[in-house]
Amino acid sequence: MHVLLTNDDGIHAPGLWSLYRPLAERHTVTVVAPDRECSAVGHAITLHQALRATRVSVNNGCRGYAVSGTPADCVKLGIMEIIGHRPNIVIAGINAGANVGANLNYSGTVAAAKEAALCGTAGIAVSVEVPGADFCDDVADLAAKLCEAVAEKGLPFGSFVNINLPACPVHEIRGVRVSRQAVVRLNDTVDKRTDPRSRTYYWQGPDSQTFADDSEIDGAILGRRYISITPVKCDMTDYRLLEDMKAWGLDRFIN
Repeated sequence: MHVLLTNDDGIHAPGLWSLYRPLAERHTVTVVAPDRECSAVGHAITLHQALRATRVSVNNGCRGYAVSGTPADCVKLGIMEIIGHRPNIVIAGINAGANVGANLNYSGTVAAAKEAALCGTAGIAVSVEVPGADFCDDVADLAAKLCEAVAEKGLPFGSFVNINLPACPVHEIRGVRVSRQAVVRLNDTVDKRTDPRSRTYYWQGPDSQTFADDSEIDGAILGRRYISITPVKCDMTDYRLLEDMKAWGLDRFIN
């Protein structure tokens, strides 16, 4: 199996290479990742400046391509130019910090898996719960096996998978649960500050989410030390509202 491996934390991030090791033991792995941290860039792509892909040696001789763009750029460039064909699977991770609930809308990790789905390739986003947590070899090996299981089953066009692992040793993980994305409001904060020239600037603070005690939603499952696996669709149509809107009589504004 040919794996395209990427992330949004940058090509030097330890989570990327922790996942590379077990995958490379069993598969052909091409690493194409941003040359810097690109957390929370969402599904941005680069249109108004050149993209550069530089071959680099990282992590005691492991090699990959550092791209001067976003995670979605990395997937596009990896498939169309660097590999030159569609790989069997695109894996984004291991991200430092959970991508559950509303965070799916902002995450570059999730966007990379989504871009793979739009390209007709199975895509998987992999994250671990706590930023800065140690990426133990056994956790990375478990994540690799889960990705391999998804690849073996296959995914329909336009769908991808979002995996979140609790930040604990493997022997403390209670199991795996297939979950749905929580739809909750973020508790955002903005810190208003003044620079040395007395000009106001703003620094967005960390956001938080509160999840209901629901055994089917991603954030609640993760909090109970289960691995959360969520199937996600690129089709963002609200089908219930679609039917309601047909009865709104919007044609009256034309006549």
